[in-house]
Amino acid sequence: MLLLFLTTVGALLFGLAVGQSTFKPTRPPSIPLAVKSPYLSTWLRAGKNGGNGGYLPGQWPTFWTGQYIGWTGLLRVDGKAFAWMGAPLDMGAPLDLEYANQVAVEYTSTRSIFTIEVDQKIQLKVTFLSPITPEDFKRQSLIFSYLQVEASSLDGQVHNVELYTDISAEWASGDINAEAAWDYDVFEDVAFHKVWRRGQMPFAEFNDHAEWGNIYYTADSASGLTHQSGIDTEVRGSFIDDGKLENLHDPRFRRISQDWPVFAYAIKLGLVGREPVSTLFSIGLCQESAIQFLGEGDQRILPSLWKHYFSDGWEAAAFFHKDYSEAQQFATDLDNKIIKDSINAAGQDYLTLTSLATRQAFGAVQLVGTEDRPYLFLKEISSNGNTQTIDVIYPASPIFYYLNPELIRLLLRPHFENQESGHYPNKWAIHDLGTHYPNATGHEDGEDEHMPLEECGNNLIMILAYVQRTGNKDYIKQHYPMLKQWVEYLVEESLYPDHQWSTDDFAGKLTNQTNLALKGIIGLEAMSHISTLADESADAANFTAIAHDYINKWMDLGINHADNPPHSILNYGNWSTYGLLYNLYNDALVQTRLVPQKVYDMQSAFYPTVRGTYGVPLDTRNRYTKSDWAIFAAAVANKDTRTMFIKDIARWVGETPSSRPFTDLYMVEGGDQPDGIDFKARPVMGGMFALLALQEGYRD
Repeated sequence: MLLLFLTTVGALLFGLAVGQSTFKPTRPPSIPLAVKSPYLSTWLRAGKNGGNGGYLPGQWPTFWTGQYIGWTGLLRVDGKAFAWMGAPLDMGAPLDLEYANQVAVEYTSTRSIFTIEVDQKIQLKVTFLSPITPEDFKRQSLIFSYLQVEASSLDGQVHNVELYTDISAEWASGDINAEAAWDYDVFEDVAFHKVWRRGQMPFAEFNDHAEWGNIYYTADSASGLTHQSGIDTEVRGSFIDDGKLENLHDPRFRRISQDWPVFAYAIKLGLVGREPVSTLFSIGLCQESAIQFLGEGDQRILPSLWKHYFSDGWEAAAFFHKDYSEAQQFATDLDNKIIKDSINAAGQDYLTLTSLATRQAFGAVQLVGTEDRPYLFLKEISSNGNTQTIDVIYPASPIFYYLNPELIRLLLRPHFENQESGHYPNKWAIHDLGTHYPNATGHEDGEDEHMPLEECGNNLIMILAYVQRTGNKDYIKQHYPMLKQWVEYLVEESLYPDHQWSTDDFAGKLTNQTNLALKGIIGLEAMSHISTLADESADAANFTAIAHDYINKWMDLGINHADNPPHSILNYGNWSTYGLLYNLYNDALVQTRLVPQKVYDMQSAFYPTVRGTYGVPLDTRNRYTKSDWAIFAAAVANKDTRTMFIKDIARWVGETPSSRPFTDLYMVEGGDQPDGIDFKARPVMGGMFALLALQEGYRD
């Protein structure tokens, strides 16, 4: 088996002191638990600045924003109670309870696995699995995640074991003063706790949580299972005292923070010896309506894609829960693929990055629509919450090219529908489809955040990369008039970009940005290739002539040839500056071969001369870097410089004081995030797959 990550390490760790845990491949800033969509995004803080350093017992999980989400795990061993997840002892309740001892954590692309010892008698292997099926849209459309708990004897003796878990009503809303409601039922041999916000607010958020839809927490309905809803301390106390629950339903719907209602299961595992005994739970969100969209015609509501396959949430949740065997195999296959390809491409440090980024990238998108017309919608998590932001889709795109390039078409489909239907008055490409997710209602007034050169260049490059990988020439023929409209802007602006934002808008506007100009010029050459594929030979000749003329001039305008080593500058004439020339990656991605090899070699030689502790600064204006752009630069650098970039970012992952989910922006010294910019859990970390996207090749 290639799945070396999943080797059980508990047997090697018995000699560790109580409270000491290992982390494999490293201790990340935050560990993904249930991460499947913008609204099912649950993490365990692991960095120094927050939480207890990545220990499941004694710490509450959080939503990606950092807001606590109640998720508790208890265990009784021979009548003595312990907590293996959550922090119930921190609530001041008089519970006769101790914390179990975590000894190991490891993560893969789809799993986070905790090894926990209980009273030196029982070992728990707790696995959080968030399935990713890039080519199976039915399964990918389900916003659900698994929790499997496996118990076995540590000391060789047989012990009587009872297991408990609950979720709180905090899963149903970001507003703890909102009222929650709940239900319990059994459907197709699956037990369900169903929780929702009373007074549903479709397409609304509170603290970035969805304020509509139903949360399902499920377990196998089998002998030995008991359930209960009620006040947190009372329900947990019932289990601590008796090892079971009362099968009672709390009829008093109320505010989430009022006596903290929880929804619990207890399972008698019985006499547990060396042979592992496991039990399975699943948790998910079902929203029948997903997106408000202004595309062809009038504004309409797009359903979640799972609705095409299932009649309601009960049926969807039951299918997911009973699909665990298949989900495990899909996950193992994906983990193995990423392990093998990442190590072959750049070694273990690279795998540390790609495996941590996978769930995060897919956790920002959701499949909606119908089977014959699906869409993939993306939330610009944390930076401003925009819907379908082009300059966020673009840095995230490598993971989609690598796993299924058709996902790029589904991401761009709503943009074409909106702009080709005349809903955007400007001649350049729109920046996003809505100020805040999940409202993709566009910008009919044209007042989006203007990044005209950035977005036109991004679109043309992404579209060519998609067609090269799929052979779908009809796609560009269908949209050729809009592509030509966008490229005309690049003809006007690429060589001398006016005072405008690039994707790094947090750094401010700038005139004549060297890196931004390069994107536009490569976009021009990409359009020449697109025109060739569309049998528009005159356009192809025109655009390539312009692109070659521009690149020759750019070589003098944007490069400090006098320095040793020479290097690109931040903007024309500003000879003392530098920046990550990450847009050079596009020349390799779509094989335009426009940029001379000496530029690649020059940058490879230069980056090590300005290296900080955790990488190369984004540019000379600040001492922070962006890890997605650093990997873009690494992907087209020579081997030594590529290794340097990857090693520095992997070191940062294991040493950063940040406890936020895998940020892309941090200080190259110290490793924390810059003041006032709180990037976290962003889909741009799909850019960690930039090396692998280059190696996928093209369709014959």
